[in-house]
Amino acid sequence: MTILDKIIERKKVEVAEAKKQVSLEELEHYPLFSRTCYSLKDSILHPERTSIIAEYKRASPSKGIINGTSTVEEVVKGYQEAGASAVSVLTDSDFFQGSLADMPVAREALTIPLLRKEFIVDTYQIAEAKAYGADIILLIAACLDNKEIETYSQYAKSLGLNVLLEVHNEEELQRNLFDSIDAIGVNNRNLKDFEVDLNHSYDLVNKIPDGFIKVSESGISNPDTIKALRKAGFQGFLIGENFMKTKNPSKAIKEFVEKIK
Repeated sequence: MTILDKIIERKKVEVAEAKKQVSLEELEHYPLFSRTCYSLKDSILHPERTSIIAEYKRASPSKGIINGTSTVEEVVKGYQEAGASAVSVLTDSDFFQGSLADMPVAREALTIPLLRKEFIVDTYQIAEAKAYGADIILLIAACLDNKEIETYSQYAKSLGLNVLLEVHNEEELQRNLFDSIDAIGVNNRNLKDFEVDLNHSYDLVNKIPDGFIKVSESGISNPDTIKALRKAGFQGFLIGENFMKTKNPSKAIKEFVEKIK
């Protein structure tokens, strides 16, 4: 089994357990469920923001602990102050040491879109994302078929959420060009072996229709890379490990942003 297979197998068990604890009807009565979501497109294209989706990530399956000391609140505030267009928070506990409880803490600190970074295998997780303050959900083409992506993205839109679809190759892209998707992210990291190759972004950028926000994800650690990706046609950039691996992620993003102006 690949790491992705293990994550998805565990996720299905986790979701079944969560449904026993809190029903969908209960989630729909959470205070944050009824809030109006911020627009990912408006924030990415805002002239005074950086187009960076900055990620809060404590650990990863390939690297182990990345940052076990910086708190969600201090990091996401720092990201916003540095000009991030959106913030991503990893909520997987077993493989990334994240927590759903991080979401409302981040939501309270932010006035920009918040992405629940999760391996979604059930509509329940989408309702959960809305109930805990997300503006954006992630759907990963590598672990969902096209019918699931269509169904999940339509359900997310019915709740007012933005949808970011993550693809890794042209086949995943072409089978999932649904109107219910707002942005398409090209993951430069192969989720099966976690190797990174920026050529995935360059190979796919012109194959993504212009109606979608184009996002390059993972492996971005140099300000010059953002300049090159932007020139190639990308409008958004998801960066996590590069900031989180430092002692002060807020300072790291500020220094990075100075170099891309």
